[in-house]
Amino acid sequence: MNIETKITSLFNIKYPIIQAGMVWVSGWKLASAVSNNGGLGLIGAGSMKLELLKEHIQKCKRATQKPFGVNVPLLRPDSAELIKIAVDEDVKIVFTSAGNPAKHVDLLKKNNCKVVHVVPSVKFALKAQQAGCDAVVGEGVEAGGHNGRDETTTFCLIPQLADALNMPVIAAGGIADGRGILAALCLGAEAVQIGTLFASSEESSAHENYKRKLIEAGDGDTILAFKKIGLVRMLKNDFALRVKKAEEDGWNENKLHELLGQKREQLGIFEGNEIEGELEAGQSVGLIKEILPVNKIFLNLISEFETALLKINKKK
Repeated sequence: MNIETKITSLFNIKYPIIQAGMVWVSGWKLASAVSNNGGLGLIGAGSMKLELLKEHIQKCKRATQKPFGVNVPLLRPDSAELIKIAVDEDVKIVFTSAGNPAKHVDLLKKNNCKVVHVVPSVKFALKAQQAGCDAVVGEGVEAGGHNGRDETTTFCLIPQLADALNMPVIAAGGIADGRGILAALCLGAEAVQIGTLFASSEESSAHENYKRKLIEAGDGDTILAFKKIGLVRMLKNDFALRVKKAEEDGWNENKLHELLGQKREQLGIFEGNEIEGELEAGQSVGLIKEILPVNKIFLNLISEFETALLKINKKK
């Protein structure tokens, strides 16, 4: 079935399903597989140097004829250079996060790019709309990785964004099956962005240890950490529990930065250190039971969506 929304029209995709641009996970293999199956794949530039991003874009172009995009975290000091690489390589969809997209919108629009910004609140969504973005991703605190300080849930955030904005909203955080897609659309979203489920896929560039930890995890196996220096949701492990204890003991920002150290995401997600790595994952992890190829994930998502829709219609 086709699921037509404002987002499927905006990006010329079959399904309103977007794969999050995750660090150490979302390379060209994952992005092209998602796009080839009717969604929108995103290359996660946050863990890439400039030349590596260029390489992944070129490989993705060879692997798919479908639309795909690049996600650029604006907290990167070289974010402007990463965006320029995307523009020079003729990428037409750019997602930004963790910063102010306003200073990049003019360049992207001049090059016929669609611009989407990830936001945790109505306040920042309105700023993105004023800056000229084409859509926003409303990300609830259920999501893996970095989160907004207000800790607003997806269920509360999305309808508020839909009411406040004159542009499409993409729902993110806690979505890992077709029921979640239907629920997000009912709340006013025009699409969903899915992270943790795709991080567990065969095409994900994450380490097999990390993928195994995802499918082993249950509903209470994530934790919100580093509340003083930037919320991060991750799986509970020795490192995460040390962070929790440090926060309970009142460590200041400097000491927490020292505890975080360098390349903690790379250590956990890409190198597979289950004990000392930062194993970022969303609360939807309890819904993920096996490592699957992207085509099977899409078959499941659409089947689950259809089943949920049929169930709702029978209640009318």
